[in-house]
Amino acid sequence: MAVFDTPQEAFGALRPACVQLTRAQTMENVARLQAHLAAISASALQELQEYVLFPLRFALKVPGPKQERLVQSVVQCISSVLAATCVKKQELLQELFSELCTCLSPPSSSSNPAPLSEELKLAVIQALHTLMHSAYGDVILSLYQPSALPLLGFAVSLLLGLAEQEKAKQIKISALKCLQVLVLQCDCQEHRHLDEDEAQQCGDLFASFLPGISITLSRVITGDIKQGHKPTVSAIRLFYLIVGLVMADVQLARIAKNKEKLPVEESRISELMVHRGPDWSKSTAEKLSLLLHKMVEFSSVHPHWKVRLELVELVHHLLRNCSQSLVDSFSHLLKALVGLVNDENSEVQSRCKEVLQGIAEQRIVAQNRALADVLSENLHSLATALPRLMNSQDDMGKVSTLSLLLGYLKLLGPKINIVLNSISHLHRLSKALMQVLELDVTDVKIVEDRRCEGACGPSGSLQHGVQKGRCQKKYFRFFTEEKIFQLLQQVCRVLGYYGNLYLLVDHFMGLYGESGMYRKQAAMVLNELIAGAAGVGVDVLQEREVSLNMDDLKGSIMSILDEYTDQANWYLITSIDTEEISHEHSVQHSGLTACPGGTCSSILLPSPEPHVTTRTMNSNIWQICIQLEGVGCFAAVLGKEFRLLLLSALYPVLEKAGDKTLLISETALGTLVDICKACSYDSLQCLINENSDYLVNGISLNLRQLAHQPHASQVLDTMLRHSDASLLPLVEDVIQDVLSALDQSYNNQASTFLRILHSVMTALVQWFGSSCGEEHQQTQTPEWRSGTLSQGQQVVTRQEVEQFFLDYVRQKQIAEGNLPDTGDEEADEVLPLAEPEPNNSDTEGETPLPSHAQLAKDVMERCIHLLSDGNLRVRLKVLCTLAQKCGDFLRQRFSKDVLPKLTSSLLSQAPASARAGPVYNHTLAFKLQLAVLQGLGSLCEKLDMGESDLNKVADACLIYLSAKQPMKLQEAAQSVFLHLMHVDPDSTWLLLNEVCCPYQYEPPHISLRPVKLSGMGRQRNEFTDNVLLLLERLQQQESVTPRAGTREASPP
Repeated sequence: MAVFDTPQEAFGALRPACVQLTRAQTMENVARLQAHLAAISASALQELQEYVLFPLRFALKVPGPKQERLVQSVVQCISSVLAATCVKKQELLQELFSELCTCLSPPSSSSNPAPLSEELKLAVIQALHTLMHSAYGDVILSLYQPSALPLLGFAVSLLLGLAEQEKAKQIKISALKCLQVLVLQCDCQEHRHLDEDEAQQCGDLFASFLPGISITLSRVITGDIKQGHKPTVSAIRLFYLIVGLVMADVQLARIAKNKEKLPVEESRISELMVHRGPDWSKSTAEKLSLLLHKMVEFSSVHPHWKVRLELVELVHHLLRNCSQSLVDSFSHLLKALVGLVNDENSEVQSRCKEVLQGIAEQRIVAQNRALADVLSENLHSLATALPRLMNSQDDMGKVSTLSLLLGYLKLLGPKINIVLNSISHLHRLSKALMQVLELDVTDVKIVEDRRCEGACGPSGSLQHGVQKGRCQKKYFRFFTEEKIFQLLQQVCRVLGYYGNLYLLVDHFMGLYGESGMYRKQAAMVLNELIAGAAGVGVDVLQEREVSLNMDDLKGSIMSILDEYTDQANWYLITSIDTEEISHEHSVQHSGLTACPGGTCSSILLPSPEPHVTTRTMNSNIWQICIQLEGVGCFAAVLGKEFRLLLLSALYPVLEKAGDKTLLISETALGTLVDICKACSYDSLQCLINENSDYLVNGISLNLRQLAHQPHASQVLDTMLRHSDASLLPLVEDVIQDVLSALDQSYNNQASTFLRILHSVMTALVQWFGSSCGEEHQQTQTPEWRSGTLSQGQQVVTRQEVEQFFLDYVRQKQIAEGNLPDTGDEEADEVLPLAEPEPNNSDTEGETPLPSHAQLAKDVMERCIHLLSDGNLRVRLKVLCTLAQKCGDFLRQRFSKDVLPKLTSSLLSQAPASARAGPVYNHTLAFKLQLAVLQGLGSLCEKLDMGESDLNKVADACLIYLSAKQPMKLQEAAQSVFLHLMHVDPDSTWLLLNEVCCPYQYEPPHISLRPVKLSGMGRQRNEFTDNVLLLLERLQQQESVTPRAGTREASPP
C-alpha cells in the first residue's frame, strides 16, 4: 500500500473511512480506518490528528450499550493514533484522558454492571499510558493543576482498584506502571525533568492521594505470593517514588505553617487539597511507619531476589530524600538494609553494600542526630534481645542477628560514642557480648592432652606450635558456626575502631576482674578491641574522625598486659597433678608454702588437695590461652615498639611455652612467633639469645623462691629447646643454680627439676654430640637393624647363623645367672675391664673437661639418688631413661626388684578401673596406671627381658584389654603387646590365641594332630575386639618384615 506523506493526500485517503465510522459504529468500520492509518506518514497524521480522533471519540460517546469488542477496537485504534502523534492541546489531553477513564468505569445507570473483559481493561490501560507519553512539553502539566484534581483522582482510584483486585498478572503490572507514569515518576527518559516549583506543585497535588495510594500498594506488596514477583516489585517502586516525592525533606521545608487562602471560585477545589504542614507531616509519617514496617517484614524474606533488591532501593531512596520527615520509620528500614548485607543473592549483597557505603560517605547518619538516636535505640533493643536470640535461633538466624548488630555499629560510625557514653547502652551491649561469647568448657580432651617430653627438637616444636596452637578452634556454648565468631570479632573491632578506647578498656577490664564467669569473654573482647583500635582486620564503611594516638594505644596495652600477667590470672590450676596444684596454689597465695609432693601413704590414691573440677581446669586453660593470644595481638599491633614491653612480657610467655598442657604450650609458641615477627627478630632463637640477660636474671631470682621454682624451670626448658650452643655460656650459671636448688629439695622438688635436667642433657647432646649420637643410634637401635634387614641386601651364611645361636644361648645363661666356669684365662681377660679408674682427686697434670662435658657430669651426679625417690613417677621416668641407654646394667635389678611391684600394682588396680565411671580418668590412680602401662612395653623391649618376665608382663596387662577398662588404659595395654610382639612374637601370638582364636587351623597332613587352642570356638567377650586387633597387627608385621633370627623394629 502506498504511503501518503502530505496532509491533503492523507485526508483524501482517510475521509471515507472516517465518515463511514461516524455513520455506523461497527468493528468493520474501525478495522477499515485502522488499515488506512497504516498507510499514513507520521507527519501527515499529526496534521489530521483531531480529524481522525473525532469518529473514534464519537463512537465511545454514543449513548446506549456498546459491545466490549467494539470499544476495545476503538481504544486500540486511538492508541495507534496517539503513538504516532503528539497531543499539543490541553483541552484535547483532558478530554481524551476523561473519555478513556470512563471506559473503565461501569455506567452509573446500571445496577449490576457486567464485569469488563481483561482484554478491554488492558487496552484502556495501554491507551492511557500512550496518552501520557504523547502529551507535548508543558501540555501534560495541565493535568496537574488544582482544577484537574477530581479527574486525576478518578484515574488514580480506577488504576489502584485494578492493581489490587485483578487476578491477571499482566493487568496488575500494567496498572501499576500506568500509575507510575501518572504521578510523573516514569522510568523512561522522554519526559522533561520537573523544576523545583513544578515538583513542589505536584507534591501538593499528590498529597491528597497519598493515603489511598500507600495503603493500596502496601496490600499489593504483602498480598498473595502466588501473584509473582513482578507486581510486587512494581508496587514497591511506585510506593517509594510517590512517598519520596510527597514527603521529601526539601519540599516540606518550603511549606508555610498555615494554609494560604484561595479565591472563592477555587474554594471547593481547595477543600480537596492537602496542606503539608508540620502537623500533617507528623501524622502521615506515623501512619507510613506502620505500613513500612509491615512491608519491610514481608519483603525482606521474600523468596525472589528481585523483590529484596527493590527493598534495598526503597531504603536508599527514602533515606536520601526523607531522612528527616520519616526518621521514625528508619528503625525498620535500616534493619532491613543491614540484614540484607548477607543475602544469599550476590546482586542483593553487592547493591546493599553500595547503599551502606553511600550512606556512610554522605555522612547521612553523622549529620542527623535524630537518625543516630534511632540507630542507638535499635542497638539497645537488639543487645537486650541478643542472648535470647542466640539461645533460640538456628545458625542462619544467629548470623542474621549479628550481621544486624554489626551493621548498626558500622552505620553509627563516629557517632558510636553516643551509645558508649550511655551507661545503660554500654552495660547492655557488654553483658550481651559476655553471654554470647561464653565458651564450652566441657571437653575433657583439652585437659588430658599433655605435651610430650623431648618429643621434638627446637625447630620441630616451634613449627608444631605455629601450625596447630594458633589455629586452635574455640568451642562456644551458644553457637558452632565459625562465621558467627568472625562476626563477633568484627563487632568488637568496630567498637575499638570508632569508640573511646580508654572508656572501653576500663569497662571491660572491670568485667574481667568482676567475675571469673566473664573473665575469658572479657579477655577475648579486649584483644579484639585493641586490634580494632589499631585498624587491624577491621571492615568499616567510613574513616574515623580522630586518628589513632599511639601513646593511648600503648598505655591501654600496658594496663591490659599487667592484668593478664598478674599472678592471680597467670598461674591457674590446669591439671590435677599434685605438684602442679601445690605450685599454683602457693603462687596465688604467697603467704603459703608449696605442699610437698610424693609423700602420700598410697602412691596410687589421689592427693587430698582442694577439689578442682574438669570444667574449672578447662576454663583455666582457655583463659591462659586467650591471654597468650592477646599478648601476640598486642605485639602485632605495636610492632617494634613492643620491644620496650619484652622485659615484662617475654618471661611469662616462655613459662607457658614450657607448660605441660599441650594447648597452652602450643598457643605460647604461636605467641612467641608473633613477637618475633612484630619485633623483627629473625627467629625464636634470636629472640631468646638477645634477651637472655634479663631472662637468666629472672630465672635465678625465682629459683630462690620455692613457689616459683617450677615456673623458672619451664622458662629455662623453653630456652634450651629453642636455642643453640651459643646460649650455653649465658645459662651455665643458672643451670648450676638449678642443681643447687635440687640439692636442697630432693624430697619434694625432684620431679619439678627432672624435665629441665632432661632438657639440659638433650640440648648438650644435640649441640655437642650429634655425630656420636647418630652413630650410637645406628649401631644400637632395633629400628636400624630392622630397616637393614627389610632391604633384603644382606646374605646370612651358615657360620653366622650358627654363631648367632651360640651367642644367644650364652647370653641367656648369663641373664639367668647361670655363669659358666671359664677358668683363670677368661677371668684374666675380664678383670682388667673391671679395674677402677684412677682416683678423681688426683687430677694434677690432667686436661680439664670441656664446660659442656663438666655440666653433663654434674647433672648425672645429681641423678644418682632419683631411683629411690619417694614419688613413683620420678622413679619410673628415671628407670625408662636408664633402660634406653644402659639396658644390660639394669635388666637383672629391674626383673628382681621393680617388675614384681609394677605387675602386682596393675593386677590389684584392674578391678577398680574396670568398674569405675568417667570421673576415674581424672584421678591420680588412673594416671599412675596409665604411666606404668605406657612405659612397661618399651622397658621390656629395651632391657631385652627373659621369657618368664615377659610372661608376667603379658599376664598383668592382658586384663587391661577388656572393653570394661577405660579406653586410654586399653590403648596403653595394646602398646605393651605391640612391644612384646617385637621381643617374642611367637609367645605373644600363642597367648592372644588362647584368649580368642579367629581361625581353625587344619593340619597339612592326616598324620599330624589337629591344632587345638583354648580360644577356638569361643563366643565374643570383652577381650575379643582388642585381641583381634592385635592379631591383625601381628600378621601385618610378619608379612612386611620376615624374621631371620633377629627381633623386629620397635613400634613407633
